[in-house]
Amino acid sequence: MRFGITILPEYPWAQAAPLWRRAEELGFDHAWTYDHLVWGGLPDSPWFGTTPTLTAAATVTSRIRLGTFVTSPNYRHPVTFMRDLLALDDISGGRFVCGIGAGGDVDARLLGGPDLTPRQRYERFEEFTELLDRLLREDHVSSEGHYFSARDARTLPGPARARIPFVMAANGPRALRLAARIGQGWVTYGKPGDSYDAWWASLRDLSRRLDDALEQEGGSVETFERHLNLDPQGFYSLESVGRFEDAVGRAAEIGFTDLITHWPRPTDPYRGSLDVLEQVAAELMPRWP
Repeated sequence: MRFGITILPEYPWAQAAPLWRRAEELGFDHAWTYDHLVWGGLPDSPWFGTTPTLTAAATVTSRIRLGTFVTSPNYRHPVTFMRDLLALDDISGGRFVCGIGAGGDVDARLLGGPDLTPRQRYERFEEFTELLDRLLREDHVSSEGHYFSARDARTLPGPARARIPFVMAANGPRALRLAARIGQGWVTYGKPGDSYDAWWASLRDLSRRLDDALEQEGGSVETFERHLNLDPQGFYSLESVGRFEDAVGRAAEIGFTDLITHWPRPTDPYRGSLDVLEQVAAELMPRWP
């Protein structure tokens, strides 16, 4: 089992830098930040850019993997984003992970574009991901799409390694198949339920559906990474050591390989104690090699 922590990009860097350093010191395997213009959970909060934040985080850490949680096509183009990813991968020494999803409603409206149906939003997500994948593997890329195009896009120098991994947010059947076909991992928030137990039941169902998608696409059920956001709406895994331990046990039974929580905040969402975080890191995380 691997453990990740999400640090929201709400702090000036003088305050944020110690958090990223501490995440590595505590032994987390990966650290993430949200990729939004405005996040609906904190619409009135200060908010800083994702790629500059991760670039700065790469300079104050040396081991921990760093990722977007998650990027979307709402305000990004694959060609320009490819350049950001190449820089992040180079500066981090090959530690960057690209989380990708279809995108949320708030960001979708900010630039004044057309309202998209759920089907159109998925089709845009698919087109974005397929073109970005090509741009990170090929040079002289040309593509004419409905949402995104590229004309002889140069991609030198290429990634610092053979492949920047994609960890893809997916719940629906088409998105799960896309994740199985292009991604190196999957991340889910689960599906909202009436109770905590109902949320876990939805995760079991989604995991089975991912298995089916991997079999259909010829992927490896055994090696495909499965990331879980441990903090669904209304619940916080670091509320107590006992709650975190219970969540890890449930996730392990389902087959998740990577668990992601959030750095505790003084107010909702993710209201919690740094003492709980440090106790979890010191006592619980080492039990799950």
